[in-house]
Amino acid sequence: MVSSDMSTESLLASLFAEKGVAQPSASDAVAAATSPTDSEFIPEEPTTFEEADLHEAEVEALILKFLMNTASATGAEIAEQIKLPQKMIDPVLRRLKDEQQLVYKGMGSLNDYIHEITEIGAVRARRFSEKNTHFGSAPVSIKDYIAAIEAQSIDKDKPTVAKLQTAFAGLTLCDDLMRRVGRAIHSGRGLFLYGSPGNGKTSIAERITGAFGEHIWIPRVLNMYGEIVRLFDPSSHEELPANSNNGLENGIKVDRRWIKIRRPTIIVGGELTMDNLEMTKNRDSGISEAPVQLKSNCGTLLIDDFGRQRMSVAELLNRWIVPLEKRYDILSMASGRKVRVPFDQMIVFSTNLDPSDLVDEAFLRRIPYKIEAKDPTESQFRELFAEQAATWNIELPSGALEHLIEQHYKSPRRNMRFCHPRDILQQVRNLCEFEAQPRIANISALDAAVETYFGIMYGTEDWV
Repeated sequence: MVSSDMSTESLLASLFAEKGVAQPSASDAVAAATSPTDSEFIPEEPTTFEEADLHEAEVEALILKFLMNTASATGAEIAEQIKLPQKMIDPVLRRLKDEQQLVYKGMGSLNDYIHEITEIGAVRARRFSEKNTHFGSAPVSIKDYIAAIEAQSIDKDKPTVAKLQTAFAGLTLCDDLMRRVGRAIHSGRGLFLYGSPGNGKTSIAERITGAFGEHIWIPRVLNMYGEIVRLFDPSSHEELPANSNNGLENGIKVDRRWIKIRRPTIIVGGELTMDNLEMTKNRDSGISEAPVQLKSNCGTLLIDDFGRQRMSVAELLNRWIVPLEKRYDILSMASGRKVRVPFDQMIVFSTNLDPSDLVDEAFLRRIPYKIEAKDPTESQFRELFAEQAATWNIELPSGALEHLIEQHYKSPRRNMRFCHPRDILQQVRNLCEFEAQPRIANISALDAAVETYFGIMYGTEDWV
């Protein structure tokens, strides 16, 4: 919660003054948020296989596998399927026809043809499928992917005051916590958030990515030395609308093998296992799945509820102690080959446990920012409660809040949490709506809310 004598804006301004970074004017902030920079990375459409870092045989395999899995397709439909310009694949299609691996079934539009696979082509397609069944987007080479991550690194996008204000808009933090979190975000390095539940650790971590710019470009799939790796994950990545200007982005024809996404925020909790941190290959499809750290590059990776994972803390720390320091990771492919990849994200460990009981000094040294999300003071709790009531148009009669604090916090010696005003007032709102009563947080409504909210969660004894 930001105290009344220091606003979020002035607090962040003072932070950047300490760092020697000039605060932009309002017009500068708007321009920075809406105008692309000269160094913005945009994957440009290739015109040759060499520019795409592809072998013609790779494209041939994709075409044959696609035609084997569909009745027929025009050249334009094949180009759309594998995300390459039609003018690049037309010579391949003509050669495959000359070799009797496919035939023209009919005419399409604009001098295009409808293609159908022959038995000779199907034999080859089945052979290709034995290696992997992928027949979607042509892959991007690992070399081009590494260059793209370097170009879009969070180290290249130091957040401005305006970006931090936007990222944390609507989130109430104490001034000291905001200042320390701002420093950590500006550094782009690791962050350890710890403290009691309900004080905003997860909410803070989820908003961090918003300070590093809106979007990045990632390949749909990667070619890691002959192995197909799925990188784009709809369950983890949010695709942003494509530019409707004939596939142009800031005047550049975009390579459709890449996809524009919101900077990722990947959250893993107690379900995290060692398999999630390694390349995993599906034996049936022959396609590998990228680990969570690869999917979170140029964004934020939140290890929530740290210390309660299915894998031991020691396993996780041993796996990441070098990547956290060197900023690169070594992945093992199914073939046994080791591949060096970027480890470029804001790593956030969030826990309700004492970090010193979980990790040793060597690991903590590699996480430069250790920040405790403390309980609110009584004045902060009062101010936040009043703010939340005003936001939801809930009337707060005189004496009601004093009753809540005296009877349900001080008397049972119950700790206050930043989430309590929101949660208790939600109970009051639901009660009033259910009983068709005006939204008034009077003493009886607050007592009823507390009874249902705290009844099982906490007793009347001291608790931490």
